[in-house]
Amino acid sequence: MNLKAHLFDRKAKTYILHDDVYAVQSLATELLANIPTITSRPIVLLCIGTDRSTGDSLGPLIGTLLEEKRLPSFYVYGTLDEPIHAVNLEDRLKEIQMKHVNPFIVGIDACLGRMKNVGMIQVGNGPVKPGAGVNKELPAVGDIHITGIVNVSGFMEFFVLQNTRLNLVMKMARTIADGIYLTGLLYQKTMIQEEKTNETGTR
Repeated sequence: MNLKAHLFDRKAKTYILHDDVYAVQSLATELLANIPTITSRPIVLLCIGTDRSTGDSLGPLIGTLLEEKRLPSFYVYGTLDEPIHAVNLEDRLKEIQMKHVNPFIVGIDACLGRMKNVGMIQVGNGPVKPGAGVNKELPAVGDIHITGIVNVSGFMEFFVLQNTRLNLVMKMARTIADGIYLTGLLYQKTMIQEEKTNETGTR
C-alpha cells in the first residue's frame, strides 16, 4: 500500500467515485486512453496488497475477482491466494519481466488520502510506489496506476488500515474489477479490428 495519495505522479490523474452510476464505464474509458492499443507489449495487471490488513486487501481482492472472471487479453498477478506485497514484490517483478517481453504494467494498490476523497478511484500516468510513507524501500511499479483511497491518512495509519471497513474495500474492488474487465473486452475488440484492417491492407 502507498499510504500517501499525493506521492503519485500528478500528470493526467483522474478521480472516479466508486459508487457513481457510470464508474465502471468511466474507468474503462480512462484505461483505454492510457493503455497502448497497437502494440506487441503484453498488458500486465499487478495487484499489490495483503489480506492480513482490511485496508490493504484492495489489490488482492481485485486480482481474485479478475481471476474469477477469466479476464481476456490481460495477465493478472496478485490475488488472495497468491498476494504480492512488501516481502515478495521484487521477486515477483523479476518473474514477470522474465515471463513477458517488455510488459506494459498497470500497478494497482490501495492508499490513504483526504476525508473528502475516501471512496475515490484514481487513474494516472506513472508508477505506484508501494511502501512510500512508511519508509520502505520498494521498487516503483507500473507504466500507469490505479489506486483506491480506502481511508483517511495523517494519523496512526497502520491502525487506520486495520480498521478500514471491508464493505467499502469490497465495493471498490468490484467496481475496479468490473471496469478492468470491460476494458479487456473493449481492448480485445480493438485488437481484432486492427488485425482485420491489417489483413485487408495487405491483400
